[in-house]
Amino acid sequence: MLAQANLVVTNLGERRHRSPLCLSTTPGDGIGDFVLDEARVRYVIELPDGRSPDATQDLLFEKAGPREQIFFDPPQTNVAIVTCGGLCPGLNNVIRSLFLELHHNYGVANVWGIRYGYRGLNPREGDPPILLTPQFVENIHRQGGTVLGSSRGPQDPAVTVDFLVEHQISALFCLGGDGTQRGAEAIHQEVARRKLPIAVIGIPKTIDNDIPYVTQTFGFSTALEKAKEVIDGAHAESKGAPRGIGLVKVMGRDAGFIAAGATIASQEVNFALIPEAKFSLDGEGGLLAALAKRLDERDHAVIVVAEGAGQDLLEEETTRDASGNRKQADIGPPLAARIVRYFESIDKPVNLKYIDPSYTIRSVPANVEDSLLCNALARNAAHAAMAGKTGVMIGYWHDAYIHVPIPTAVATKKRVAPESELWMAVEACTGQPRWR
Repeated sequence: MLAQANLVVTNLGERRHRSPLCLSTTPGDGIGDFVLDEARVRYVIELPDGRSPDATQDLLFEKAGPREQIFFDPPQTNVAIVTCGGLCPGLNNVIRSLFLELHHNYGVANVWGIRYGYRGLNPREGDPPILLTPQFVENIHRQGGTVLGSSRGPQDPAVTVDFLVEHQISALFCLGGDGTQRGAEAIHQEVARRKLPIAVIGIPKTIDNDIPYVTQTFGFSTALEKAKEVIDGAHAESKGAPRGIGLVKVMGRDAGFIAAGATIASQEVNFALIPEAKFSLDGEGGLLAALAKRLDERDHAVIVVAEGAGQDLLEEETTRDASGNRKQADIGPPLAARIVRYFESIDKPVNLKYIDPSYTIRSVPANVEDSLLCNALARNAAHAAMAGKTGVMIGYWHDAYIHVPIPTAVATKKRVAPESELWMAVEACTGQPRWR
């Protein structure tokens, strides 16, 4: 169970330098304010029955933001940025905003870009880092992907820390999902073991939106927008042929946030299938019977399935990827084939179009909402590092930016709750059966 001890933030030491940011300590003077180190954000703000539900009501996160006193002396400080894992809309936005905050506002000496993920922190495997400049980052936010490159998989923390020491890196910013943040924690622990003054800061990145203590991760909004466009196309395809079915597979290995959100945004989906809601194919209460009824009544249907849905219906896959994530069996093609066979068996053939836009969705530039989020996450990460915070990820909670200790951030994953307003909205707009 989450306790206040899980939310305590590690500091590198006494902050002896005055921040160069032109901010105020006087509210109401028309100038942006520094954030007090004592400022907190509640974990729980809703009391469903009017009373405190449990001890979590009193839990408090440390609020993120610029501190008046900072740990590092900017002109003597070198920092590095690394992007890991799969591509995600907004990576270049974060890189750019981090650089601009550190270079222009704090005046740090050098900002280095690590090439191709954590392997770039291993001289035996990676390419040398890139020194970022205003010219280099000028237009990168208009591009998808990451200008630094990415890869999966950890490196030996001892080798990584040796690299940081050799290059006199004072702060490392790690952009990625849960695997990346686990790697960041391993680096932080090695730094702490050696008692080195190096800050390790995580920035949560995943279109799956499954990182806890982050209301919305960057890339998710863009993924929803692009997934909706694909679903709308699948709807047109389904209506363009007799007994047409548009089957769209979206990303979501363990969490169905993209499938659920895009379903609601589109309003053209008849069945949404996610990992958190088990469903059956056969029988009176199964998907196939419900789909047959829909086709008999309307002659077309749209199905959205998250990649990790229906794993109990497929042959179990136990291998893992380079980041340690369990590989899921691919639900899309077997589901498409099963649907076609079923309707052939009852002599009611269908015209099924299977669409898998996964990699194109995650590789596009960020939309407006994600661009705003990327900027805020990046600048709060810069503030945390310069203040000497370490071993923390920047979270976003109740419309406030917070410091979340990385071990707490990676201890669980966020899921679509079957009783949540989100899933109730999916059931309401699809009219699909309540899977049991």
